[in-house]
Amino acid sequence: MGYMVNGVYHVGDDVTATLPSGEWERSRSTVRNWIGDTGFPADASRYHLFVAWNCPWAHRTLLTRAVMGLDAITVSYAKPNRDDQGWVFDAAGEFSDPLLGVRALHEVYSADPMGYTGRLTVPVLWDKVQGRMVSNESADIVRMLGQSFDGPDLYPVALRGDIDDWNALIYDRVNNGVYKAGFAATQDAYETAAWEVFATLDRIDAHLATHDWLAGGTLTEADLRLFPTLARFDVAYHYAFRCNLKKLSDYAHLWTYAKRIYHLPRIAQTVRFDIYKRGYFSASEKRNPLGIIPIGPLVDWDQPGR
Repeated sequence: MGYMVNGVYHVGDDVTATLPSGEWERSRSTVRNWIGDTGFPADASRYHLFVAWNCPWAHRTLLTRAVMGLDAITVSYAKPNRDDQGWVFDAAGEFSDPLLGVRALHEVYSADPMGYTGRLTVPVLWDKVQGRMVSNESADIVRMLGQSFDGPDLYPVALRGDIDDWNALIYDRVNNGVYKAGFAATQDAYETAAWEVFATLDRIDAHLATHDWLAGGTLTEADLRLFPTLARFDVAYHYAFRCNLKKLSDYAHLWTYAKRIYHLPRIAQTVRFDIYKRGYFSASEKRNPLGIIPIGPLVDWDQPGR
């Protein structure tokens, strides 16, 4: 896909690691400035998001933007499928970049004077005034948007310990867990990751039997970090990543909970099931060599959760 060294783009294998055991390991984000630090005031109109619809990490930030009502933060959406230039944009239309007019995400990274080295990931939070990246770490962006601007408190003080515990579990065993299963290079690594995914979904489903939300009595950051994986589960991860022990719709409480979130105001506008299938079933030598996109499954999200 490509990678950057000192601000220069290189075509070829990126720095994503497969361990000797066959386990897949996600590399860390490295651009981690913070709104509220010197030079980054809490003025939503000066910020812009570069995202891709099918990326679950980018979806977290779109969800937070929607819940917080931060329409002043503008957005560029990359095309659903990457090529040898990485995430790319059309010259015009839905998948174009209205801010910088770039044709590839690596041009955004190159435009930052820092001389970036590493993987090219979305989301990117961009400062339009300084012409530089604020962050490419989705968890930080979620926290910044939720804490820097007026709106619902997604990380209330009294619940922070509980939220942090859920975030840690969900990231390792669900958000990243499906990728560890899907990108595993050995049978043992795949089975370990896949069993962990479903054990954790079972645990969450049991919790939701007596709770409407993960932490406390209302939507929090923990719910927004879980939802992107749930939205992609039946249409993508179940098939493309072999997470096929159960479907999301097989979980009575988790399925009701996912639909409850989906039917909150503005949330459905952040979801594109058609693009998820196009992205996850794109041509891949290991996962889908012919690039054939399945016609199903047909999953009904229209019936609201309780």
